[in-house]
Amino acid sequence: MLNNKADTIEEYILKRLRQNADRQIELKRTALADEISCAPSQISYVLSTRFTTERGFAVESRRGLGGYIRIALITEEPNRKQMLYRDMLEQIDAATTFPQVKALIDFLLLQSKLITRREAELIAQMSANLYQSEAAGKLAAEERAKLVRSIFATLAAIT
Repeated sequence: MLNNKADTIEEYILKRLRQNADRQIELKRTALADEISCAPSQISYVLSTRFTTERGFAVESRRGLGGYIRIALITEEPNRKQMLYRDMLEQIDAATTFPQVKALIDFLLLQSKLITRREAELIAQMSANLYQSEAAGKLAAEERAKLVRSIFATLAAIT
C-alpha cells in the first residue's frame, strides 16, 4: 500500500513509463493532478525529488497554456553520465558559491560513483583555491566559474 500522495504520484508515473515501449511519456501537470486528486505543486515536488538525473530520469517541463511534462528513462549509462555532467555545467555560473560546488562534487559525482573520494578531495581543493583567488581580487567571478566548469567538462570528456 502506498504511504502518501508522493508515492501515489511516483507509482503512477513509473507505471506509465513501464507501459510505454520507448520509456518516455508526456503528461499535462493539471490533468495529472486532477486524475490523482492532488495539487499541481505536489507533481512538481515528486518530479524534482524522485525523477532526477542521478536516478536515471530526464525531465523536461514547460508551464502555462500548452504546458507539458516529458519524462524519459535514461537507459544507457554513458548517456546518463553525460546528462549528469551537462546538468552540473548548467548550474555553475558567477553566482555559484563554493558550498554549492562542494555539494555537486559530493552528492552528484561521489555518490553516483563517477569519481573516487581522492578525486573528490582534489577537485574540491582546486575549486576552493579558485574561490580564494577570487576573494583576494586575483580572479573575476566569471573567470572562476569558467575554470570550475572546465574541471567538470574535463571529467565529462574522460568519463
